[in-house]
Amino acid sequence: MTAPRIRELRESDYPSLIAQVDDWWGRPVAHMLPRLFLRHFHSTSLAAVTDRGVVAGFLVGIVSPSEPGEAHTHFIAVAPDHRRSGLGGVLYGRFFELAGKRGCRTVTAVVSPGNTRSQRFHLATGFEPIPLPSAGPPEGESTADTDGLPVWKDWDGPGEDRIRFSYAL
Repeated sequence: MTAPRIRELRESDYPSLIAQVDDWWGRPVAHMLPRLFLRHFHSTSLAAVTDRGVVAGFLVGIVSPSEPGEAHTHFIAVAPDHRRSGLGGVLYGRFFELAGKRGCRTVTAVVSPGNTRSQRFHLATGFEPIPLPSAGPPEGESTADTDGLPVWKDWDGPGEDRIRFSYAL
């Protein structure tokens, strides 16, 4: 199998991505990938395309217009038959280069506490968990998942806890 080539993600990729992303993740996640990300952030987002023109993986990335020096990866996905090929790392490597050229010093990502596969992937890629503020959460609230990573309660809204990661460029 020839390694997929990396190109800019296109809005025209949306129909095929949205049709399969739930299967790739093994759970409903399509609602987290509105078309607007491909329309407005395609210049900082990447697609890995096979020699047959099929998207084998993608990364939706944003260079923050509000936080100078920071970029964020909103979504990364690799087709099941391309996992363990290094493709996710290649996508992140290219995004790190792109973000660095745009003046970023940090790339952030968030992962659900139950998504241990993604947590392990981010840690293996070199991301560090962002610690909770020293004041900590209100008494009685959990602050760590089963692997001891800090859980930011309600980060993405009520009941939407996340583990935040940071990668220094």
